[in-house]
Amino acid sequence: MDCGEGIQRQLFTAKIGFRHKLTIFISHMHGDHVLGLPGLLQTMSLFNIKRPIDIYGPKGICRFLKAVTQALRFHLTFPLNVREVEEGIVYEATDYVVRSVWTDHGVPNLAYALEEKERPGKFYPKKALSLGVSEGPLWSRLQHGEVVTLANGKRVVPEQVLGPPREGRKIVYSGDTRPCNAVITLARDADLLIHEATFDDELAEKAYENGHSTPSQAALIAQKAKVKRLVLTHISSRYSDVQILHEQATKIFPEVIIATDFMELKIPYPE
Repeated sequence: MDCGEGIQRQLFTAKIGFRHKLTIFISHMHGDHVLGLPGLLQTMSLFNIKRPIDIYGPKGICRFLKAVTQALRFHLTFPLNVREVEEGIVYEATDYVVRSVWTDHGVPNLAYALEEKERPGKFYPKKALSLGVSEGPLWSRLQHGEVVTLANGKRVVPEQVLGPPREGRKIVYSGDTRPCNAVITLARDADLLIHEATFDDELAEKAYENGHSTPSQAALIAQKAKVKRLVLTHISSRYSDVQILHEQATKIFPEVIIATDFMELKIPYPE
């Protein structure tokens, strides 16, 4: 989600490097959210990466990347798939989708939600055994929603051995934005909302003028959306001590974390 300056250093410090296929979602066309892309793409070419890179973002991302590659005259060693997107489902994988909405930042800004698809219900071994399905590969097939046929010709369907489908997890990333209803709708019942809080509550007027939010405003969004946890990010460098931001937010919403570099959070399944 976004690709600011210093991204390469962060990838290597986190010991991620270029081992994994990258899919990048850009919220908006401001420098602190896109200027890491030119160096990242050029370095990946120097490493002779061959895997495709997928980039999704608002209108302007294609023109920006075309201008950069032409001006710097570097050749990409991998397919670069750039898609300019709007609201709706912008990406779909086997087990999750990425959905977007427009927010309020003065320039077009997309917030993104990563939503896991429903998972099969809880598997009941005793029910499977009672139907003549022995432990082994057939159990796995049933757990993955497949109908199985036994040696005697009997068919067993997943619904006979599984509970009701289980909800997946949901993580929402706001990008830069003033408080807006679109994020509340997108974040409804999310397990985690990552929301910007650039300025503290005392600078609410400045935040509004610059298209940003305060901790209390982000907390109110989390409260209205009924999310489980809120992470505050995109904090102005003027705050060497972020405790005041945490205090302002927790007056409204108790489950607040201030983002730090390389933070890892475990998001349990709803059940």
